[in-house]
Formats: sequence, C-alpha cells, structure tokens
Amino acid sequence: MRMATRTTGATGSQPVELRRVRRAESPSLQIAAIAFLFLFCACAREKSIVVGSKNFTESVLLGEIVAQRLESAGCKVDRKLDLGGTLVCDKAIASGDLDVYPEYSGTALTAILKKPISSDRAAVMEAVASEYAKRGLRWGPPLGFENTFAIIVRRADAEQHGLRRISDLAKVADRFRPGFGYEFVERPDGWSGLQKHYGLQFAQTPKTMDLGLTYRALAANSIDVIAGNSTDGLIDALGLVVLEDDRRFFPPYDTAIVSRDDLGEKCAAAPNALGSLENAFDEAAMRRLNYAVDGAKRSPSDVAREALAQVSKRPL
Repeated sequence: MRMATRTTGATGSQPVELRRVRRAESPSLQIAAIAFLFLFCACAREKSIVVGSKNFTESVLLGEIVAQRLESAGCKVDRKLDLGGTLVCDKAIASGDLDVYPEYSGTALTAILKKPISSDRAAVMEAVASEYAKRGLRWGPPLGFENTFAIIVRRADAEQHGLRRISDLAKVADRFRPGFGYEFVERPDGWSGLQKHYGLQFAQTPKTMDLGLTYRALAANSIDVIAGNSTDGLIDALGLVVLEDDRRFFPPYDTAIVSRDDLGEKCAAAPNALGSLENAFDEAAMRRLNYAVDGAKRSPSDVAREALAQVSKRPL
C-alpha cells in the first residue's frame, strides 16, 4: 500500500538523512570519484596509433620494431604492415590512415617530393624535414643507417667479366638480362635515370616482379642483374656482389621514422618512445636482422623483439 512506503515521517525519513550525512562525511570518496572520472576520460581519449610499412622485409621489420616500442611505452597500436609501395604509404600517412611508418631520405626526396637528386647527405635530410613539416609530418628520428639501392650480380659473373662498378655493366649490356622490382623501374632515381647517368644501353627490357623475388630469380639464373637494397641479408648469404656506384648516381637513403604531428594526442608517450630509437641500428645490424627473416625464415615479430632487447636500456 502507498501509506506503508511514505518517507515523510520521522522514522521514514531516516534513510534519507543518513545518506546526506554519509555524503557530507565522505569528501575523500567524492575526490576519488572525480579523479577516476578524469582518468577514465583521459584513457578514452587515447586512440590506437596505426603503424604501417612498405611491402619488403626491412620495412616490415622496422614497422614491427616501431609497433613494439610504442606498445612497451603503453600506447595502443594497430598494425598495417606490408601495406604497399612508397606512394601507397605516403598517401596513407598524409590522409591520416597511418600515423607512423619507416622511410628513406633519398626516396622521400625524389619519389615523394619530386625534388632533384642530390648527393649531399645533410642537405637532403634538411630539405626533406622542412618539406615534411609543411605537410604536417615529422621527419625523424633517424635510425642510424643508410639503405641505398644496390646493383647486384652473381659472384661468378662478376669474376668472369670483371664487374666491380656499375659502369662495368657496359661490357655485358648486350647479353645481360635485368630484373627489378616495380618501383625501381618507375622512379626517377631508378632504372631510367641510372641508364642515362651511366650511358647504359641494355638489349633487353627489364623483367618486373616483386622485390623479394628478384634475389631468387638472380640465384636461379633467370636474370643477371638486379637492384636490391644494401642492407639485404641475402646478398652475403647467396654469395652475390654489389657493384660500386662509381659515378654517384644514387642519393643518400638514410632511414628515418615518419610520423604525423598529432601523434602525441593519441598517446602522450609516443614521441619519446620513437625518439628512443634514434641511431639504434647500424648497417651491419640491419643486415643481420634482415637475414634472420629472409634467410633463417624467422617471424618479423620475434626478430623485432630481440632487436629491441639490444636497445632496452634506452629510456622511454
């Protein structure tokens, strides 16, 4: 009955008064509740950082290293590794579909920014950083090594034909079969520019294939000259020879992390986490890491975890 539940009398009003007393006597509970609310809202504001990479071993490995480093700093991470070529990744980070990925200075200069090729390392880094800043992107930190294009032949052919430099390819251009990744054929710092710079006239047009397949094709005698990367672990493992860029065609390709300016809004610890990777690896280290994936067939996540263990003393 309604009369049985009235709270206007002395007895019935007691629970209401008790609640008032408890609220008045417990300011610490109110403070704790407010603090929890602010903490909850702060955590809710932090979003996942999307880490990307290009579609070759070293880029995937570096993307995984970046992702794990961010996770160890407490950031939430989504991975979009093995995403595609240079222009795919650049478009994704410019649009906000990616927040961070590894890139190379010479690639950024020529393929992305469409600037003239330059061999001045410091000038290239400065120009790229300046132009990226205009696009709302941060260039760096540098990771400590260069990965330049490497023109590669079999050791037996190098010894037989006296091939030590790229200019020596003129001796065999009438019969050597070139084979390259798709990007190298199309880029201004790629095949057409190299031929013009060195005055090379090959009788056969290049076969195009995924970059990772070029090493297998070269080892299987399906092609005779490829453009790989100077830090590829398979160069030594397969007994191949890198020809010297004796006329200095290729620009410097220093490796750096590219990130969006608003990265810290997604995770406050992210900028320092990335900064802790500055100069963390040299070329010899990257060759070993790349071989662990390509040669020893280990997973990029396991190799990245071990690589980060070597720099684990760096503060986040």
